[in-house]
Amino acid sequence: MKRIDEPDVIVVGAGPAGLAAAAEARRAGLRVEILEAADSVATSWRGHYDRLHLHTTRRLSSLPGIPIPERMGRWIARDDFVAYLEEYARQIEVPIACGTRLERLDRGAQGWRLLTNRGLREAPQVVVATGYNHTPRLPDWPGADAFEGELVHSSRYRNAEPYRGRDVLVVGAGNSGAEIATDLVESGAGQVWISIRTPPNIVRRDNPGGIAPQHLGILMCRLPVPAIDALSLVMQRLFIGDLSRWGIRAPEKGVGTRVQEEQIPLIDVGFLGEVKRGRIKVVPGVTAFERESVICGDRRVRAAAVIAATGYSRGLDRLVGHLQVLDPRGRPARHAPDSHPQAPGLYFIGYSNPITGNLRQIAIDARRLGKVLAQQAERPLAVTA
Repeated sequence: MKRIDEPDVIVVGAGPAGLAAAAEARRAGLRVEILEAADSVATSWRGHYDRLHLHTTRRLSSLPGIPIPERMGRWIARDDFVAYLEEYARQIEVPIACGTRLERLDRGAQGWRLLTNRGLREAPQVVVATGYNHTPRLPDWPGADAFEGELVHSSRYRNAEPYRGRDVLVVGAGNSGAEIATDLVESGAGQVWISIRTPPNIVRRDNPGGIAPQHLGILMCRLPVPAIDALSLVMQRLFIGDLSRWGIRAPEKGVGTRVQEEQIPLIDVGFLGEVKRGRIKVVPGVTAFERESVICGDRRVRAAAVIAATGYSRGLDRLVGHLQVLDPRGRPARHAPDSHPQAPGLYFIGYSNPITGNLRQIAIDARRLGKVLAQQAERPLAVTA
């Protein structure tokens, strides 16, 4: 029998997705508790590089019920977004057990059993929201162990100060890689290279008429993937142009297909200008390391430091891999508000990154999830009666 002090829902993670899900569950009248492994909310956001701004607009990045203040501008700075999440956590008034790390999730007699570093917890329903960018992914490059320079994942990059006057190779032309390379050249690094294996889809953040890339994504999202691909490739040819003279080939796949492959477009906020000025030099994909250099296709790059913007994994296997609720890539097979048929009452939120914007999707999914959680909480009572 469920104790009266036990929560109806436990949410794992106090980032945007976890806070939004908890807020909507509480708004639906449920008893909710958040478990957070770190000592504060929004921990992953605090660790991002200093110059980070959201690539989605303020109006379309708010969590349910509490808008981001207008004074924070259209493109929200990292510190402002952290402040917003802190205020959101205060206003929703959901208890947060910081320093409580989930180790494993299993089925229990009354729902779900959560093994944490602080003991066992139980709840009829569980929402997992540990973050889209959870575990840094560093390729196992041949020779990397013998490299005498500095090799770090981009998750450890904060600003360019430690690299002032040093030659740096950035690996990966996603948004983090492009912004870090731009930050380096603007802040006094020596020669900066960027290694590009797969040509990215590129869109400008600031367009005539104030049309943001996210707005275009919302307009296109209902089209079939082939149509999105074709339209995005035409737009790139028209508005970005031929970059082959600077070492960036035209992408072979469009935005629709690449998003399915977890590769969102590169939002240009100064990167292309630095490439065209020759301050960022483009080299092919990394194939191996030597003691004093990095082999990039047919090039050898002698860099004092290598920053690998090579992405993240969801990090869910150790928590729920045994439940058979993940797809072959380690992503949730079902996203909130749906639960997997083999795991009723277990939900995942925040693990998609559509062209319409991750935060916007979180808000949509959280609102839907709140209703589902409330409906499911009523069913045991009806059976008992």
